[in-house]
Amino acid sequence: MEERNLICIGCPMGCHLTVEIKDGTVVSVSGNTCKRGDSYARSEVTAPVRVVTSTVKVLCGKARVVSVKTKKDIPKEKIVACVEALKKLQIEAPVHIGDVIATNIADTGVDVVATKNVEALS
Repeated sequence: MEERNLICIGCPMGCHLTVEIKDGTVVSVSGNTCKRGDSYARSEVTAPVRVVTSTVKVLCGKARVVSVKTKKDIPKEKIVACVEALKKLQIEAPVHIGDVIATNIADTGVDVVATKNVEALS
């Protein structure tokens, strides 16, 4: 049986988790003080996901870049492809919070949205 130790990021407690895995299946999770810890541990060892935050270049804007994030978690193995795709993007100002900057980033089915407003140059 394999054992993995994690620190939970599901809530501010930061519990030290121990996950027992047999034949690729989670057998038990211990050390968590809430349900989120169990859920986080099971997901992290079988199919880890993350929200990606980055920036995208803005043309003709009062700022040169706009902060962006994925609308939801994407598979951890797709993070590099996501960031590489975002590096190639340029968008025209104005940009508003919530604007979709990229759809289906890196074939994840997840959109990337702006998290800041950028006004156009006058």
